[in-house]
Amino acid sequence: MSKVVRVIPSTIDPMTQLPVGSKEKIKVAAYARVSTNTDEQYTSYDAQVNYYRDYIQERADWTFVNVYADEGITGTNTKRRTGFNHMINDALDGKINLIITKSISRFARNTLDTISYVRKLKEKGVEVFFEKENLWTLDSKSELILTIMASIAQEESRSISQNVQWGKRVAFQSGKVSFAYSNFLGYKKVDDKIVVVEKEAEIVKKIYSDFLVKGKTPTGIAKELKCLEIKTPSGKNNNWTTNNIISILTNEKYKGDALLQKTFTENYLDQTIVKNTGQVPQYYVENSHPAIIERDMWELVQVEMERRDRLGAKYSAADIFSSKLVCSDCGGFYGKKKWHSNTAYERFVYQCNSKFQKGKCRCQTPHLTEDEIKEKFIEAYNLTMEDKERITNDLKEVINLLTDTTELEKGIEQINAELSVVVELAAKTIKENSKSNEDSIDYESKYQSLVERHESLTTDLNKLLKEKTDKENKATRMKSFLSVINKSEDMLNSWNERIWMLMVEKAIVQRDKNIKFIFYGNPYNKKRFDTNFVSNFLLYSIIKL
Repeated sequence: MSKVVRVIPSTIDPMTQLPVGSKEKIKVAAYARVSTNTDEQYTSYDAQVNYYRDYIQERADWTFVNVYADEGITGTNTKRRTGFNHMINDALDGKINLIITKSISRFARNTLDTISYVRKLKEKGVEVFFEKENLWTLDSKSELILTIMASIAQEESRSISQNVQWGKRVAFQSGKVSFAYSNFLGYKKVDDKIVVVEKEAEIVKKIYSDFLVKGKTPTGIAKELKCLEIKTPSGKNNNWTTNNIISILTNEKYKGDALLQKTFTENYLDQTIVKNTGQVPQYYVENSHPAIIERDMWELVQVEMERRDRLGAKYSAADIFSSKLVCSDCGGFYGKKKWHSNTAYERFVYQCNSKFQKGKCRCQTPHLTEDEIKEKFIEAYNLTMEDKERITNDLKEVINLLTDTTELEKGIEQINAELSVVVELAAKTIKENSKSNEDSIDYESKYQSLVERHESLTTDLNKLLKEKTDKENKATRMKSFLSVINKSEDMLNSWNERIWMLMVEKAIVQRDKNIKFIFYGNPYNKKRFDTNFVSNFLLYSIIKL
């Protein structure tokens, strides 16, 4: 009996995934993307959307579904591409049979993403057509070609990313400053120049004044701005947070400077942005644009923030004397207390918060009235300013000492040279060991000795770098304090809240009602300087009434 072969015709069209002879139209969608948000690219975006809508609707056997699109989104990763993700979900739900896109690089520049999504779609019978490459993904030969082309697109993306980063660093080196204006309060761009928005600048000034002059906390300031219905930097709502306020208080741009490359893109594929903690260079540009906050006030805000951080939960913003008046007996703070409540003798006084706490020795420091504190400060201030010229000259000499970091720089240079030698020796030791039969114990001993030397030098280097930074920071703060003194009144005839907040770091109350006022930036508070620089400044700060 002879063999008989009978052909059973296919019933599904491999290109459309529809029954052969079916009158059902293919559900077609398109995907468009532009990678930047420039005006030119927006024109390209609109052109792509219009092109694909017309292209699909011209086919009688196609049904137009949608043009899914993303504006200003990178193609290296699909996580933030809402249009793309929406399209994929619709396709997997059976709403799309065919997706048309310009090229593989428009679809994704990440090889893994490209192959992964194409396979997912293929399992559901959804085809992707890449116009530029003339590639249909349901074709049996497509995956190999697609892998090669996607790899090329990924490498192109890496090259573009490197060029972009290089371009940014060139701009940084030239001192070119840019703002995220949509999320930044107080500035706008006009004719390629950074200009101050006066209405917003007043809000910034209020934040700085409330913090430094009125002693408010960032949380308290945020609550007040929210109650006043003032818009946040983004302008979307009035939902101010503590972090919003801290960000404004610590941003050097408000004093007219700019620290560039605070963050950088760590991975070009997923576009992960991380904080720059030394991985790439940073660039500091002084006087890059108009300042909203005076430089000395900005510096004093940073000092005050550090002071409050040290205090932690102990800091109180109840009034201007909170967390400033200190008990000399226990080191604790004075607080405002009400005496003879609901009587004709009712009054407020300031006394040590620990004075009457159970289980603690009773402090012998006295209570003070608000008027007494103010009188003592006025007298201390006036006595200090009587010798204003001498004080400013002493401060200038101390600043000169602090800014002279020649010896520290020599030490840093020497250690860096030693480190280079140690690294070279370590590399040589490793290389020699790989080529010889040297006893492993001897090798380990040599190598470990070099490692320990490297660690020791690194420790010494970090100490010198910290010392240099500390000196520079102290010099900066003393310059700010000097500026405050120069701008302040020579004599006070009445209480001045602003001068109190700007100048007084703390006021130590003695048992005999003396108050020792410690001023911000006062070099005589630290016992680090030569006796040649000791003056009557500290004596002027101790007043007996």
